[in-house]
Amino acid sequence: MDCIDLFKKAAAAMQTDPRYLELDAARRENDNDQELQGLIGEFNLKRLDLNNESAKPEPDTAHVAELNQQVNDLYTQIMSSEGMVRYNTAKKECEAMVSHIDAIINTAMNGGDPMTVQAPTGGCTGSCSTCGGRVLLATGGFGWQTDN
Repeated sequence: MDCIDLFKKAAAAMQTDPRYLELDAARRENDNDQELQGLIGEFNLKRLDLNNESAKPEPDTAHVAELNQQVNDLYTQIMSSEGMVRYNTAKKECEAMVSHIDAIINTAMNGGDPMTVQAPTGGCTGSCSTCGGRVLLATGGFGWQTDN
């Protein structure tokens, strides 16, 4: 069995992890929440109206401000709903799991011992060079700091 097949098996195992199961359940619940879906639809239409008004050669600034307020109010209402709070909490947990998996893979690819990799701390800035968990390895590449 090659490494791709092993990673596929690991990905299937990941889908049995409680963090993934919670994310999937929250996603399905939100998909079936008609009130939430209605708010999302209304948000998308208001955002489209805002974009259209803003793109006019001479937009009505008062109307743009009104639409912008409506979009912001809808966004706040959507994001503070119980379903979205649950979803975002579960998503954060899954992103942390994927970050840990990524750290293991990167350590292995840089010649480090993947069995010693601890979960990265802190959030991702989007730039690998700013990551506090990365250290320069003796091989000249970067890897994840581990507790040995």
